[in-house]
Amino acid sequence: MNKFAMLAVFGLSLGLSGCVISVDGDGKYGHHSDWQDTEQTNRKYISRLQRDESYDDVLNRMGIADFNEFYTKDKQTYQVLYYRTQRISGDGVTTKDECTPLVFKNGELVGWGETAFNEVSH
Repeated sequence: MNKFAMLAVFGLSLGLSGCVISVDGDGKYGHHSDWQDTEQTNRKYISRLQRDESYDDVLNRMGIADFNEFYTKDKQTYQVLYYRTQRISGDGVTTKDECTPLVFKNGELVGWGETAFNEVSH
């Protein structure tokens, strides 16, 4: 094989080495972004939450929250974890309006969503 042919084969093999076809767990071909997977997973976990679950149990299941806040109201302590569940803006930055708040009172889950958060924060 001459030098030109060897260089051509080498060049083509380098160009093709980055080509990958992705198949998800269901055997479907396609493209799905990390943020979409995260949102779907968070929505799935949130849909299975039960009132009075402990902070530690929820944190172990859901992982690190996108935002974490602490409040004291009427001598009760509240911790609010925010998990990304929907996309509002395609700017690449997660904001609280793209998250669902999980509200814990004295270490136990008392509610989730904007209504539960508004009861604590107002």
